Amino acid sequence: MIYDAAVIGAGPAGITAALYLVRSGVSTALVEDGAAGGQILSTAEIENYPGFPKGIKGWELADLFEAHLSPYPVERIRARIARAEAGAPGKPALLHADDGSVLQAKAVIACTGARHRELGVPGEREFAGRGVSYCAVCDGNFYRGMDVAVVGGGNSALEESLYLARIVRKVYLIHRREAFRGDRIYQDKVRSTENIELVTSCVVEKIAGQSAVETVAVRDVRTGGGRTIPVSGVFLYVGMQPSSGWLPADAVLDAGGFVQTDAEMRTDVPGFFAAGDIRAKHCRQVSSAVGDGAAAATSALSYLEQWHA
Repeated sequence: MIYDAAVIGAGPAGITAALYLVRSGVSTALVEDGAAGGQILSTAEIENYPGFPKGIKGWELADLFEAHLSPYPVERIRARIARAEAGAPGKPALLHADDGSVLQAKAVIACTGARHRELGVPGEREFAGRGVSYCAVCDGNFYRGMDVAVVGGGNSALEESLYLARIVRKVYLIHRREAFRGDRIYQDKVRSTENIELVTSCVVEKIAGQSAVETVAVRDVRTGGGRTIPVSGVFLYVGMQPSSGWLPADAVLDAGGFVQTDAEMRTDVPGFFAAGDIRAKHCRQVSSAVGDGAAAATSALSYLEQWHA
């Protein structure tokens, strides 16, 4: 079977794209190799998604997304796409799954997202969602009036430190080098913010606590000396790893491997679109992913009209 459209990834962007497509009457496959919901499944509480003024748990929002899509005739396929080939004019794209199967679709929307790079230190996974976070905008409000640590030296770490400094009592900004990689304007703001303490030339050795995070242990890379900092939360910004390796070679990626698109979510490969965290962009939130998914589906529908012509 040749589908009109295949959506790869069932996070907020993918579910939204599939919803818009199937409601427009095109045959749609939604391909996912895990549970639907994406990163929101690992988010304890979401307080900034419109329509839920009291907040909502990540898994509950994922269930609502699923419930909205479930009445429609979307073909759900459990697979991981390992490689994609763009179709010649008038020919469908070929999506090769790692189990050897091949899916054919006239339009493809990539919604496979990105994952946060881990530090790989003791306590990081143990306290994920219980003091270890990868999103200050998502979780910062839970630490209002408390002390927290931010780990990283790029723009994300600097920006999120400034954001947290408006909410929490104190921010310890931990970076393995003396100099930061982020833009000078953010560096200057961080250095001039009274409740941000710079902990430079230090690496995190361990995140510890009882039922939640209580301390972060760091080691000075110059002297070898150690320090234990009492904090209630640790925010990690050591990079993102997009799941874009399966896309056609002609897809233009930025230096970090994120997919470059135009404002309508079109990639440089005809018939391929991208939405959500896989895109090269600044804001990665549930609300922006939903908007991307709607825009990508709309662009895919326009492409399909031309494909049929």
